[in-house]
Amino acid sequence: MPDLAAVPVSFILFGLTLLGVALFHRHTLAVAVSGLSVILAYSLIVERIDLVAHMKHEWVILANLFGLLLGFTILADCFHRSQLPEHLPRFLPDGFKGAFSLLVLIFILSAFLDNIAAAMIGGTVAATVFQRRVHVGYLAAIVAAANAGGAGSVVGDTTTTMMWIDGVSPLAVVHAYGGSVVALLVVGTIASAQQTRYVPILAQPIHTPRIDRGHLGIVAFVMAVAVTTNFLMNTEFHEYADSFPFLAVAVAAALLACAPLRAPNWGLLPGAIRGSLFLLALVMAASLMPVSDLPDPSWQSTLALGFVSAVFDNIPLTKLALSQGGYDWGALAYAVGFGGSMVWFGSSAGVALSNIYPEARSAGRWLRHGWHVPLGYVLGFATLIAIFGWDPPPHHKPLSEQVTRPAPQLLPN
Repeated sequence: MPDLAAVPVSFILFGLTLLGVALFHRHTLAVAVSGLSVILAYSLIVERIDLVAHMKHEWVILANLFGLLLGFTILADCFHRSQLPEHLPRFLPDGFKGAFSLLVLIFILSAFLDNIAAAMIGGTVAATVFQRRVHVGYLAAIVAAANAGGAGSVVGDTTTTMMWIDGVSPLAVVHAYGGSVVALLVVGTIASAQQTRYVPILAQPIHTPRIDRGHLGIVAFVMAVAVTTNFLMNTEFHEYADSFPFLAVAVAAALLACAPLRAPNWGLLPGAIRGSLFLLALVMAASLMPVSDLPDPSWQSTLALGFVSAVFDNIPLTKLALSQGGYDWGALAYAVGFGGSMVWFGSSAGVALSNIYPEARSAGRWLRHGWHVPLGYVLGFATLIAIFGWDPPPHHKPLSEQVTRPAPQLLPN
């Protein structure tokens, strides 16, 4: 394979794409699509990748991700239009305690719903209680809280769901919360202080309009459909999970079914589509990287994977780890789940939140004001290993079923 100084050219092209996203945050979609086009052309012409065979393994993940990002954008607007966020200042404490309590709420929601939905709902509430003036450091904390809450739950994050589908016991990832709770305390404390200095929580609502039970019912119904579909595709119908984007279709069908009750704000879709296509371009580019193996499993390599997941899609990383085996699944779930919070485009929750707050689309501002996220990640990981140790279980699949993750397949000469 052609390389420069032992680094494959594909990795160099991907790195340049990420650098372009960081430098030209006002043109992230154009940069991501351009980078994907160059990487795709190189992969087809020089590496001779069989794109049809490759997409057979990737299109369901991409379609589900795209559908959920769009669906939850509409759903977050429904939650806002329910007027419930206007009433939350009555229940959230004033000042620092209120800002911290909101992050705890996002953490809890993510464990039962989904990190994308939790981040979107949290961002919607923040827009109300902070009068739409949300500090970038607090936006990073919202994403971090959503990712931390989903790390120990097989329905809270795409990566943990993938582990469940592959045969990992749900109990094998629960101890990820040992790191997540510490990370939340670190990030939440610092970010809440940032936000309180910037704009404190609205102590008393200016007005409290009546709650729209129709919009609130839509939110509850769509989330119930999403959670139920996710559960069924991971249990009763897991053999079909990789053949069709059932989760995205179920969310879309639920929203359309509710349209006669309350008309959704379809005008939000163009902006959400642009943000979603940006993430899909990065995910697709990452899937084309010539990665066929990971370092030997250890707590050190798992810690490093958390930093890698901030810029490299954690879905293929998780696939590789599942095929390789030998990992402490709770430690891995925390690393690849929470690690993506370090950069705004490192997780789908961050990209979804940027659809509400375009000012978050600056890697420089995110890193400068969200410096507490990598600090919380390291301290949380250290606590997780100190309490639970590094205890990888036996491989979750029989030897006959252990297969290597299909790398991008090459066309015959």
